[in-house]
Amino acid sequence: MKKVITYGTFDLLHYGHIRLLERAKALGDYLIVGVTADDFDKTRGKINVQQSFMERVEGVRALGLADEIIIEEYEGQKIDDINRYGIDIFAIGSDWKGKFDYLCDYCSVVYLDRTEGVSSSEIRTENREIRIGVIGESRFLKKFVKECTYVNGAIVVAMVTDETSTLDEDFSDIDIIADSFEKIKDFIDAVYVISTPNLHYEQVKAAVNAGKHVLCELPIALHPDEVQELHSLAKANNVLLVEGLKTAYSTAYARMLLMIKSGVIGKVISVDATCTSLREDEFSSIENEKRSWNSLTAWGTVAMLPVFQILGTNYSNKQIVTKYANEKSKFDIFTRICFTFPDAVASIKVGKGIKSEGELIITGTKGYVYVPAPWWKTDYFEIRYENQEQNRRYFYQLEGEGIRYMIVAFISQVSSHRHTRYIGDEVSMMISSVIEDYYSDKDVTTI
Repeated sequence: MKKVITYGTFDLLHYGHIRLLERAKALGDYLIVGVTADDFDKTRGKINVQQSFMERVEGVRALGLADEIIIEEYEGQKIDDINRYGIDIFAIGSDWKGKFDYLCDYCSVVYLDRTEGVSSSEIRTENREIRIGVIGESRFLKKFVKECTYVNGAIVVAMVTDETSTLDEDFSDIDIIADSFEKIKDFIDAVYVISTPNLHYEQVKAAVNAGKHVLCELPIALHPDEVQELHSLAKANNVLLVEGLKTAYSTAYARMLLMIKSGVIGKVISVDATCTSLREDEFSSIENEKRSWNSLTAWGTVAMLPVFQILGTNYSNKQIVTKYANEKSKFDIFTRICFTFPDAVASIKVGKGIKSEGELIITGTKGYVYVPAPWWKTDYFEIRYENQEQNRRYFYQLEGEGIRYMIVAFISQVSSHRHTRYIGDEVSMMISSVIEDYYSDKDVTTI
């Protein structure tokens, strides 16, 4: 069997990419395609790649030309891969001619003619900017607005807030600052919503009905039937409704999920996630229910993400134990939820009035995954085994706490009008279902 290998970013997959892969495939019997990781692209100066790593991999996979897809993560990996996979031919575009002649000592090197007149860079340049309106409190919006400046095609032009008279210079470049969505809707293509959760449903609904694409921080609504309604409404209005949660878009988290699903730690038996924060301003809005993110809405959405993405949403029972700072508004300073699944268990601990180690541990029959605090914005995780010599550590660069990757994915989806499910509807609905049960005192014990 003659094996061929090629590499590329494959951003905004186009005809030139397809032709290169077709030519590479024709050179042998088995084609391995190396897709460059986000971190490796950054080290090579590719900072305006529009699609996430997972989108680029799925694009290559969908072509059906690659017999195997691998990840290119470090300088010098090509030699390792050629030796590891027993490669006969290294193929690459002719625009790299001479660059990889050093590989002739390991296999044949073939430079394939480049398809003229098309490139990802040209496509990125031609794509129009997406005008974004942001909705929420300024303290939450600062990072999002700043990170948009690093993302090609994302421009924040409007803001909806009730703090119009007290905004600082972080928002000085925004053209329109208003107190209602109606005043900005004619000037935007999409909205980002990070207002307090009880406002999400009406705000998202208004934006979707106005024909705007929406990126909304979880929970999208406080009731699962409302989440389902909003997704149906978005589909009917031919717009995208995308769940926002930066952790789901980070390279380390995505790679960790893939490795777990591949069986590296065996069958998953337990998922345990902890998320806490303890700052003086956490309690500033407890008395005002409309402006409060309690522990469960602020941190529970994050902690429940790996539980439902790894174990699914079909749990058989749950137990919620909570401690209120304000029982009337259901503002919890601490909540623990234990889930029982048919063949696994999970627990989350969240709090805005307590402090604990913010780690994530996924327990399997062969080993376990350990993600140190703060796991929700990690650039590092470990896979550990009984035999410590088998332990592996994985590092991935994390820019902008992961917010940047979320914006890139959103802009890419809006531009292509193709919804890539980083967080499935069923996960989003289940998170809202647990929150609904909390507010209705179902399965809840107070301490």
